[in-house]
Amino acid sequence: MTVSPRNCAIVRNGLEVTSKLKQPKAAAGSSYFPFRRERWLGGNKCLLIDAKFNNHRAPAAPGFKTLYIRRRSQLLRDNSREEDGAAVRNYLRLRLSLLQQRYGVTLDQLSLKSRPSSLRSASRLTVEGDSPRMSRSMSLAMSQAGGQSLEGPHGPPQPGTVVPTQRAEASKAIVGGKSIGENYAFSGVHHIFDQHTDSVTMVRFAHNDQGLLACSSLDGTLSICQVAEGQPRVIHTLRHHTAGVTGFDWSSTNDLLLSGGEDGMVCLWSSSSGECLRTVSDQSGANVLSCVFHPLNSNWAVVGNSNGLVQVLNMSTGHYPKGGTSKVAGQVTALNFDSSGKTLWAGDDKGTIVSFLFDLGSGCLKKGKRCVVQEGAAITSLSARTWASREAPNPTLLVSASCNALLLYRVADKDGGLRLRRKFNVAHLYQPVRSTFCPLMSFRQGACVVTGCEDCSVLFLDVERDQRPLINRLQGHAAPVLGVSFNYDESLLATSDATGLVIIWKRQ
Repeated sequence: MTVSPRNCAIVRNGLEVTSKLKQPKAAAGSSYFPFRRERWLGGNKCLLIDAKFNNHRAPAAPGFKTLYIRRRSQLLRDNSREEDGAAVRNYLRLRLSLLQQRYGVTLDQLSLKSRPSSLRSASRLTVEGDSPRMSRSMSLAMSQAGGQSLEGPHGPPQPGTVVPTQRAEASKAIVGGKSIGENYAFSGVHHIFDQHTDSVTMVRFAHNDQGLLACSSLDGTLSICQVAEGQPRVIHTLRHHTAGVTGFDWSSTNDLLLSGGEDGMVCLWSSSSGECLRTVSDQSGANVLSCVFHPLNSNWAVVGNSNGLVQVLNMSTGHYPKGGTSKVAGQVTALNFDSSGKTLWAGDDKGTIVSFLFDLGSGCLKKGKRCVVQEGAAITSLSARTWASREAPNPTLLVSASCNALLLYRVADKDGGLRLRRKFNVAHLYQPVRSTFCPLMSFRQGACVVTGCEDCSVLFLDVERDQRPLINRLQGHAAPVLGVSFNYDESLLATSDATGLVIIWKRQ
């Protein structure tokens, strides 16, 4: 079931039913949107029901149970919308019925009183550090979904009080019983690749894949590697560019790769065969410095060049559509879409980020807002996230800038305007260093990002900490670290450096 706001299209089993939702009015003096609690409530009910049955799911694989709940929570959070109450209740009723039939137990049999203490904590979902308002809404969600309330004998925690230890244990059970620092501790090097002879400008795991990894290099090649199944190995080496490859992107289904190079060529590759399917020249003959697929339609791609052009490209026809090209002040060094594909951000080598509104039907671009990070500081990486953490539910943009800074911006409006939230000191002045969000949401407080560094280290930062945000540092490279990428379940981290080395790190 999917629900969209206002003119609400509820899709069930391929049938679409249209209804209208009224926007609630904000109460006077309210500091938050009054519909936020209701928007969370449906997702919380569903998650709490799933948590109730989690101990019956894959009993021989406890790691899978933890991963399932974490991914379920992330998907519900990413796709949260205003919801029709009747539709939500109907969905929850059907899901509860199916789970009971699937595992042969009823909700009454899953009562906390009838279960041993080792399992009891796995079905509670109040998390340490939750706000009182969130704790109350989650307790209400549990009671309405047929479970027990999470409130203690004295009611919900009062503002400013510490959440009781038993509630913290429930959170630790869901995330594996580790602190955020322990969660990003690595046991060592899983494998080292050295197939490239020049700087590896970018590494990226395929979407929702544990071991498929691609790398691009200034030696003019790309490589596709498998690092999880069997012995780590290079599957394909992609050769067509005649100069350095500056970047690439995976299609949403992982069957295609898009690459751009200093030879002014944009190449489309088959990831399964390694064959080059199409090449398109930059329309102004300039170096292609960045490229990205549209997240919802891989027929559309956007490329940025050294002449300051942001260009939409139809990869099916190889044509640049009318109205799909716009100019910014400097060389376009970084591009990134939001998850909906409606907003595009372009960063240049003069320290400016420009937002664009993208029309999916025509491929036209419309300029939105302009944000100056720092004059003359090249923007080398952009990474968008629908939310940074449960404490920071707003859309967020992570920015690497060559002014010794990693910056976190909040997306302030529908035109892609940015407001600075946090700034971190990172050794970054000359190299195209990249950064990214860690892919899984944590049930704890905090949100983790990882970035390369010119001091040859890999940094893990908690962007919600006011003091001492550094939670881990990996040291294994002998040159500036340029590319970083987690696989989807965070079990492996890939990093690359300016000498062409790629290290695969394995988490404890």
